[in-house]
Amino acid sequence: MNPNLNIINAHLPGYEDKQNIVIREGKIQAILPTQTQRSSDQPILDVQGDWISLAGIDLQINGALGLAFPEITSADQEKLNQICHLLWQQGVSYFLPTLVTTSIENIHRSLKIFAEFSPPQNSAQPLGIHLEGPCLNPEKRGAHPSEYLLPLTVENMKQILGDYAEVVKVITLAPELDPTGEVIPYLTSLGITVSLGHSQATFEQGKFAFEQGATMVTHAFNAMPGLHHRDPGLLGAALVNSQVYCGLIADGVHVCPTMIDIVLRANSHNIFLVSDALAPLGLADGIYPWDNREIEVKQGTARLLNGTLSGTTLPLLAGVDNLVRWGMAQLGEAIALATETPRKALGMPGISAEQPADLVRWCWDGEEQRLSWERL
Repeated sequence: MNPNLNIINAHLPGYEDKQNIVIREGKIQAILPTQTQRSSDQPILDVQGDWISLAGIDLQINGALGLAFPEITSADQEKLNQICHLLWQQGVSYFLPTLVTTSIENIHRSLKIFAEFSPPQNSAQPLGIHLEGPCLNPEKRGAHPSEYLLPLTVENMKQILGDYAEVVKVITLAPELDPTGEVIPYLTSLGITVSLGHSQATFEQGKFAFEQGATMVTHAFNAMPGLHHRDPGLLGAALVNSQVYCGLIADGVHVCPTMIDIVLRANSHNIFLVSDALAPLGLADGIYPWDNREIEVKQGTARLLNGTLSGTTLPLLAGVDNLVRWGMAQLGEAIALATETPRKALGMPGISAEQPADLVRWCWDGEEQRLSWERL
């Protein structure tokens, strides 16, 4: 894209009317209503009412191109470069490499590699690590290996983080495992975002964890009690709290589309999409190794060979397309769930002045009922 450009007649997430975007030296200089007259000798791109957004940001992705992030070694530098390039091609500019439950040795090795990793230009950038475990409720461990689960204590957290606390951006944990109430304040004091998941927490336990500083929920509905009219549980506590953001897998398998519809009607402003993609992302369907087990991928859904749901191989932006095709979100709302809300969940600014012009153009074909996008 031209680093100096005026984009006109654009719909933007969070704006009611069409806007013009003034880009100077690769940054957004201003966002102005279309009727605003602004003299400029810059080139003009008229997008004719298409949507413009920042690129996607994936806060839960476990690997790609056959590489699982918990199994990464120093020999995987080129593969990691390829993954970052793949995600860029899939419309994602930032991501949190996610380490599922594994040994502390594996965690430390992966953290060290990502701490030293410098991605190439024009590729997705890791923002830090998402540790999904190992302090999870065994009853809701899902596909996480039970032999590496640990009690939720401050001492265990210190051992898990080791010398790499600054690399960790998000930690998923089950709050009911900590009767002392010390772990969440400890983690937030380190600047780590606490996400609740793989949990049997009650409404009251979830509410207390949010009062302590937890601000996210990992893959809503999955690996936690469902919503119940007499027992709203952890997810109910999250949905009524305006300070809490919930990740959601919109593949139509992890969560029934009807339940997605209910959640979006209840609190769409605090829901963000995640891919929860596993190592076979970017590869064909088939059977692949996963730690010392195997997963089978069919039509973008990954399961252990015993049938346990374990993740997806669908790109993040496929969820945007699904929500629009299912009629569960307007285009601008669906786009925001993959671009704006995950940024808010991490305290990052959305599309606004002074932000890099890392932009995507979206177009909905009403006749074909198909959503397409391209990087600008």
